[in-house]
This record gives sequence, structure tokens and C-alpha cells, in this order.
Amino acid sequence: MVKGKQSILFDKAVYIEETACIVGQKEGEGPLGGSFDIVVEDPMFGSKNWEEAESRLQEMAMDKLLSKTQVPREQIRYIFAGDLLGQLIATSFGLKKYDIPVFGLYGACSTMGEAMSLGAITISGGCADNVVAMASSHFASAEKQFRFPLEYGNQRPETSTWTVTGCGAVMLTAQSQPVSIKGITTGKIVDFGVKDSMNMGACMAPAAADLITANFKDLEVDEKYYDRIITGDLGVVGRKILLDLLREKGYDLSSNHMDCGIEIFDAKNQDTKAGGSGCACSAVTLCAYILKNMKNRKWNRVLFIPTGALLSTVSYNEGKSVPGTAHGVILERQA
Repeated sequence: MVKGKQSILFDKAVYIEETACIVGQKEGEGPLGGSFDIVVEDPMFGSKNWEEAESRLQEMAMDKLLSKTQVPREQIRYIFAGDLLGQLIATSFGLKKYDIPVFGLYGACSTMGEAMSLGAITISGGCADNVVAMASSHFASAEKQFRFPLEYGNQRPETSTWTVTGCGAVMLTAQSQPVSIKGITTGKIVDFGVKDSMNMGACMAPAAADLITANFKDLEVDEKYYDRIITGDLGVVGRKILLDLLREKGYDLSSNHMDCGIEIFDAKNQDTKAGGSGCACSAVTLCAYILKNMKNRKWNRVLFIPTGALLSTVSYNEGKSVPGTAHGVILERQA
């Protein structure tokens, strides 16, 4: 059922059957370290280069999901997956061996929300019974592509975020489970003219604010409707901007907003500046933390909003700004 301009509430329920999350050593040393399925100390993941390492991340996450799920591999209709690398090479090489149809997606750091949204539409529309949604990122491959190679040793400003090394994957199904995807709100591309590639929080916060406002208006609710509203990787800088923008619209999220980029690292002790970022930031936090809290009945209704900065080295070097986007997924604990 279409709601308002940007939202859908599903007539046919979609559920989250199982999750898997693989992370690197730095993530394993953070506050959520004990909740991840696998923590790998080798940043190369046994590979020859950073790009192959990220492909290996996706492969490990898929293997772990298949080992945990009750869904046979041959009953998985589609995989919706993406990463930050050019032409989605982490996804292409990481998932090629599984012989499952793949939709390759790019929503920058909002990709997990995009994957879950499209997967849920596919199941609710009767086109599949089981699909996988997943997203990955790697600190070194992202730095190499978007900023400076690690060998350069550049100084990181306080507004910068640390790209999460990891991959999160969820099995979506039509079969009843404790947590469902009640609906989605799809974000627009929002550009406030920010040109600082080291301040992704400022680029993404306006898109998050726009999506949250759209969700409230479409569903005719306010911030009190949700136990938690959880953004992907705004970090401390982006979170402050988000809360200020929403106060201007009459909403106060100060008591029930969280950000995956703030939760995943101990910024002071791990020197991650404004927090975490990357496709994996929201994906692994969802799998390791958010869904576990929902299954344990700590939260019953969550608006999960992976956020993305649409940064391109081509457009950035031509003097363009960095637009932002976001994809909202409404998660509900079943009675």
C-alpha cells in the first residue's frame, strides 16, 4: 500500500529470518566487538590487495549466512548487494561463485537500506519467497579510491569518519519471524552544496532529515511513534546537524535518535574522529546490535535509515558538491 509521496506499507508481510556480519580487527575492538559473528585480524583477509580483501569480506558474510539460515541455498531467489568500489567489483567478484541472481546496487553508504527496501518490495510483491540483502566496505579500499592511499599518511580532520571494514547480510523471507519489515521510505537526492570530502556527516544529514520528515508526513506520525530512529553513519557532526534541522521542522529526536557511526567505535580511544562510515557501518550494526535488541524486546519499532554521501572523485575534482541520500526501513517486533 502506497503511503504519501515516498513510503510503502506492505500488505504482505516481509520478515528477517537470519543475519551474518564479518568485521575487521578495529571494529572487533570497539563497543560492539562481542556481537559480531566473525572478527578477522588480518586486514587483507588472506588476499593480495585491498579490493580482493573486500570481495573476500562479502564471500565470508554470505558463507556465514548460509551456515546460519534455515533457508536452503537453492531457494534463495535473488541477492541485492553493493559496495563502494568502482563498478561494484567487491560484489561482482565476492558473489560470483554462488550461482544466485544478483542485483548490484550503489547507494554509497545507504546501500544496505536500498538493498533491504528492494528485497522487501520483491517479496511483498510475490516475486520471491527468500532474498539476501547485503553491503560491504573496507577502510583501505575506500581511502585508496576516494581520498589518499594509506602510504600517503595524510592527517585526518576532526570532522572525518573512519570507513568500517566489514560486511553485513540479512535473509529476508515471506515466512513468519520475530522481526518484520513493515514498510519503507525511499529518500531523495538532497544537496546542500557541501564540498568537503572529509565531512561526510554534513553531506548526509540534510538527506536524513528530509527522509525522516517524509516518513512522518506519509505515515501521519511523529518521532514518538518509534522506539528508536537510527541513522547509518552521520557521526557526531552529522548527528548535531540532523537534530538541528529537525528541530526547525518541529521534531525533537534528542531522546530516541541513535547513529550507527557513533555506536560502532569508541571515538576517543580508537581515534576515529567523528565516528564510523561506509556501507558496512549500518549493515553490521543492524546485524550485531539493532536486530538483537529487537528480538530481545528492548525495542519494538525502529526506523532504520542508512545514509549515503554520493561522493565521486570525478565530480569532486571538477568542483562539484557532494549530494546525500538515505533509505528508510521500518522494522517491527511481532507481538
